Amino acid sequence: MSRAGAGGTGAGGRDAGETGGAGETGGAGAVSRGPAQRRQAIADHVLSAGSATAAELVERFGVSLMTIHRDLDELERQGIVRKFRGGVTAQPSGVFESNVAYRRGSMRAEKEAIAARALELVEPGMAVMLDDSTTALALARRLGEVTPLTVVTNFLEGLNLLARAGGVRLIALGGDYDALHDSFLGVSCVEAVESLNVDLCFVSTSAVSAGYAFHQEQHIVSVKRAMLASASRSVLLIDSTKLGRTALHRVAPLGAFDRVITDAGAPAAALRDLDEHTIVRDVVAVP
Repeated sequence: MSRAGAGGTGAGGRDAGETGGAGETGGAGAVSRGPAQRRQAIADHVLSAGSATAAELVERFGVSLMTIHRDLDELERQGIVRKFRGGVTAQPSGVFESNVAYRRGSMRAEKEAIAARALELVEPGMAVMLDDSTTALALARRLGEVTPLTVVTNFLEGLNLLARAGGVRLIALGGDYDALHDSFLGVSCVEAVESLNVDLCFVSTSAVSAGYAFHQEQHIVSVKRAMLASASRSVLLIDSTKLGRTALHRVAPLGAFDRVITDAGAPAAALRDLDEHTIVRDVVAVP
């Protein structure tokens, strides 16, 4: 179910304006790749490292400085990175936190610990729905341990992962593909969710405070709300950095979730807020 990279390539996988011999080679480990794949690799590197200079990227990807600047202009247009004189940075913001590459690289150990606890709630024979969060993706990697299962998700990376899992009946939620989130969203996705009834739904949000779960993007909120409404039980998976924060849109009151799972980095005030507004909350230790 892999999606081909967006954007065309010329001969040898080059940008239309790139000149030179066949294929792109350069610094150590540089390989020939098309512009879409190269830009994704640049984004992954910058989001992981936090920043990079243009000269470093030229050496790393074996292309011209002009090509790197074109790539960075496009990534900045997409809201993935910010350019500065001589380089680029991935300072977190609401837009950056929406990017799946940024989310995939943040709080990995905490997400894995949360996912391990969430797996204990899953029983063979269940129908389970996962949202497009990277915390739910960590859970998806473990679902092959509890089969047979029916798994429903709109996250393309999750679909590709679970398509290889034995004992899993996989239902893909379609809709408009959103490259920033690597998931399917929009009215069609909401309608697909509303046609289903699952035993257990796992979602995450970008912020939790004052008795509510929040997200910064309205089109994401509508899908998450539909998922909660389609489930007999719902679980909020939230790493501790999201607690005590707010975002633009309310997703749901915390009382709408049967359980909240977070990590031991949660501050005491945030845990008291959870106790006041949730049915059950689990705090997991991070190895």
